[in-house]
Amino acid sequence: MKENAIALLAGLLFGLGLGLSQMINRDRVLGFLDVSGVWDPTLLFVLGGAVTVTVIAFRFVLRLSQPILVDQFQLPTKKDIDKPLIIGAAIFGIGWGIAGYCPGPGITALVLGIWNPILFMVAFLIGSLTYKLYSSESKQ
Repeated sequence: MKENAIALLAGLLFGLGLGLSQMINRDRVLGFLDVSGVWDPTLLFVLGGAVTVTVIAFRFVLRLSQPILVDQFQLPTKKDIDKPLIIGAAIFGIGWGIAGYCPGPGITALVLGIWNPILFMVAFLIGSLTYKLYSSESKQ
């Protein structure tokens, strides 16, 4: 119960930050991605703030012997850059450039009551399920 309450609080805080920073405004995101046109650099402040907070917070958090709510940290161990990573990053970037959303802002933008985030989330779920189906077949 405690883990769920903290997850809910973190999600609400994340969603609030996405809304305040205008990351749920697809026009602002697409303007940021349009570096050869009418570029909107304001989301650099969002990126800079997120990286700064993360760098500082991780210095303290990773000094703990264990996380607060679980027994051990779950840190990635894979360090190589492989074909699935490159292809996945390219597909993600293309989708972000077309839609102006990535999953977090897409979910948060559902509260706007417009069709774009709904269509994005439907496409995101179809893509995720397709990958799950494809990856489970390739392992057999």
